[in-house]
Amino acid sequence: MSLIGKKVSPFKADAYHNNQFIEVTDKDLEGKWTAFVFYPADFSFVCPTELEDYAYYHEEFNKLGCDIYSVSTDTHFVHKAWHDTSDKINKIKYPMLADPAGKLAKDFGVLDEELWQALRGSFLINPEGKIVAYEVNDMGIGRSAKDLLRKLQAAQFVEQNGGEACPANWKPGEETLTPGIDLVGKI
Repeated sequence: MSLIGKKVSPFKADAYHNNQFIEVTDKDLEGKWTAFVFYPADFSFVCPTELEDYAYYHEEFNKLGCDIYSVSTDTHFVHKAWHDTSDKINKIKYPMLADPAGKLAKDFGVLDEELWQALRGSFLINPEGKIVAYEVNDMGIGRSAKDLLRKLQAAQFVEQNGGEACPANWKPGEETLTPGIDLVGKI
C-alpha cells in the first residue's frame, strides 16, 4: 500500500537537538515542509555516513523551508552519546528523534519488528502534513541527501505550479512538462 497522501499521525517523541533534550510532536510539522530520515541504529556503520550527508545539506533544506528530523529506535540519551563521540554525528544540527517503542517507524511502515530497527526510509511531508515522496532501502543501502533535496525542489515546484510535472532528474530552472493530450506519444 502506498503512503503517498497519507497524513502524518499524531505523535510525541523525545529528541536530542543542540545539546538539549526536547520534545517534538506532529504539531511541529504544521505549515512547513519536513523530511523524516529513518535509520537502523546509532553507533552503526552506514548510518553516520548518511546522517553526515544530511548535515552537509541541512542549510539547503532550511533555505527551502524544510526541517529535517532523523529517527531511530534508539533513545534520546543514546543520540546524545553518539553525538558527543562521533566526528560525523557531531556535525548534525537537526533534531534526532527517539522512537524506542517503534511507533513512528511502524506508522511510516519502516519498522523491522524482528530486529526492532527502522529500515532506511526517507519521507518528504508537505505543509498540510501529507507524505508526497518517500524511499525505503534495506539496511545496507545508503541514501543521498542531495537526491532527497532534488525531490523536495520538485515537490515544491509541482505544488506551486499545479498541472506541471517534473521529468526524471529535473533540477530547478530546467524544463518541466505540462501533461495533456498534445504530449501523448511525443516524449
